[in-house]
Amino acid sequence: MSAPTADSARTSLEALRTEIAKAVVGQDAAVTGLVVALLCRGHVLLEGVPGVAKTLLVRALAASLQLETKRVQFTPDLMPGDVTGSLVYDARTAEFSFQPGPVFTNLLIADEINRTPPKTQASLLEAMEERQVSVDGTPRLLPDPFLVAATQNPVEYEGTYPLPEAQLDRFLLKLILPLPSRATEIDVLTRHAEGFNPRDLAGAGLRPVAGPDDLEAARSAVAKTSVSPEITGYIVDLCRATRESPSFTLGVSPRGATALLATSRAWAWLTGRDYVTPDDVKALALPTLRHRVQLRPEAEMEGVTADSVITAILAHVPVPR
Repeated sequence: MSAPTADSARTSLEALRTEIAKAVVGQDAAVTGLVVALLCRGHVLLEGVPGVAKTLLVRALAASLQLETKRVQFTPDLMPGDVTGSLVYDARTAEFSFQPGPVFTNLLIADEINRTPPKTQASLLEAMEERQVSVDGTPRLLPDPFLVAATQNPVEYEGTYPLPEAQLDRFLLKLILPLPSRATEIDVLTRHAEGFNPRDLAGAGLRPVAGPDDLEAARSAVAKTSVSPEITGYIVDLCRATRESPSFTLGVSPRGATALLATSRAWAWLTGRDYVTPDDVKALALPTLRHRVQLRPEAEMEGVTADSVITAILAHVPVPR
């Protein structure tokens, strides 16, 4: 069987949205964000109140892409070895052998990541950045593709450990999953009344519509998507504007600027172009930058949000023609 072309890979990835919609209703933006993250080899932070299908969304994506997925429920007593794996003594051979942890998968669902202490949160850092884990000084490579989809609840902060800026910056995108509209919620309940079981995705009719080969072909095509010097300058101007904003104590770092470049290219390719436009940059600015800035306490007290400040910056920074 021949390797997929860039066009066939795009068609397959476009079909993901329709396939995932068999299980998850009304979260198209989050589906697109997860596909963009896979194309950019990045990770995603999913934020939403409990019950908006954050975990189901990632499981449906894995089923539609023929990828393995594992889930870790982050709790205050979770240890780093519970995520990465550890050395286990084998009495028969009188030797220690490595027992891989749940991080050895394609899509890792890190549920309620802010409920675990910083030491365990940090155990994910090497996996996310280096795509390997080191146990007893031996590095072990993680499979490819590898994506961490971490979820957090924006409401309940009691007993949580907020993610430090260094780790937030490791997430390519922060996607907000809103509560559904009335019509969408009626659709969800109707499906459940008709026998939909979120634990049985195959029974819901979900089938693989793309695979790792399509993803690899797509990544190669994204890497060839051209970026003009004007677009590069525009991205830099946007990020520099966040550093000069009186509403922020912390602006977007150069890593954030390279992330916006990467996500804009992936979005441009997904929409059928081999070059990036200012609209591509604007489309991905909020999910790529919102978690890389820090509001001043006084701005927060006035009801200002990171999204509102970034939206104002997008409106004021001159757009290249």
